Amino acid sequence: MAIKLLIVDDSALMRRQLTQLFDQEDDFTIRLARNGREAVEMNLEFKPDVITLDINMPEMDGLTALSHIMSSRPTAVIMVSSLTEKGALATFEALALGAFDYVAKPDGTISLSVEAIKAELIGKVRAATRARVNPARLRAERSRTPTPAPAPPPTEVTGLVLIGVSTGGPGTLENILTRLPPDFPLPVIVAQHMPPFFTGPFANRMNGLCELTVVEVTRPMPVSPGYIYIARGGADTTVTRRDGRLMVLPRPESARHLWHPSVELLGRSALQQCEARHLVGVMLTGMGHDGSDAFAEIRQQGGRTIAESEESAIVFGMPRELIERGGASLVLPMEKIANQLISWSRV
Repeated sequence: MAIKLLIVDDSALMRRQLTQLFDQEDDFTIRLARNGREAVEMNLEFKPDVITLDINMPEMDGLTALSHIMSSRPTAVIMVSSLTEKGALATFEALALGAFDYVAKPDGTISLSVEAIKAELIGKVRAATRARVNPARLRAERSRTPTPAPAPPPTEVTGLVLIGVSTGGPGTLENILTRLPPDFPLPVIVAQHMPPFFTGPFANRMNGLCELTVVEVTRPMPVSPGYIYIARGGADTTVTRRDGRLMVLPRPESARHLWHPSVELLGRSALQQCEARHLVGVMLTGMGHDGSDAFAEIRQQGGRTIAESEESAIVFGMPRELIERGGASLVLPMEKIANQLISWSRV
């Protein structure tokens, strides 16, 4: 059965290039819209399975259109965002409004190289056809204004929580991390597949929602209870030791790994520095298999792992790979993961 796709962009060049990408596939029926107003109308008329939606458009911008789409006929929407900090902030607002996921334009607002995002975009559109549309993810920000985190105190760290996540990750992480209490005793390190410019705004947003302090790993940092560390986009993050203290530090993307920030590299580096029994690995929604070998090794060596269950995962690829490798101590829906982490942290 053909996938009905609505492409929304004010640039005729982008509409043509995106259409050409999907025309190379044999199972898409495509319609085009030039702005948000047309997108809202065509969502009711054409009834697409998936919408790709630009953010900056005349007459009605993408965020306004998204709010109308989610209230009139909720549909799986993939935001096509510029690769800038401003684009990242708008993208996370769109995800909070219920967008399924996003793809960053490789060369800014009008891209001449959309072939660079072909595999990612087509993969996410296909994944979106199987996803549950959730237009009610918007949460109230905490009253405090996020501020740069103070330097972690010299605290002895007894264990780490490692989280790997990709497609559908921001909303899933929000659900889990906001449930962790301020006295949660284990540092949390998150490898969320994201491009540069996106992880900083994402960490700032999460810092305004979570009881724990959320920081982006932009330099070598000692790990400490009370902190959540977001691996920097466009780089990898590893665990190491300096002067006997556990540290996280960014490093250039490893050519040996397909996805970045690499979950596999994070897991392997943690195993080199910590006994597996002190590690907890959590594999959440995402395409591919990044981190499944390292997290399976954590379990085999005596650590504990959680794979998000198919019932809640937006894309079941990464958790399924961990389960199939025998690497999941538990398989849990998203809503139960935080409580399990709290329970394990008290043992």
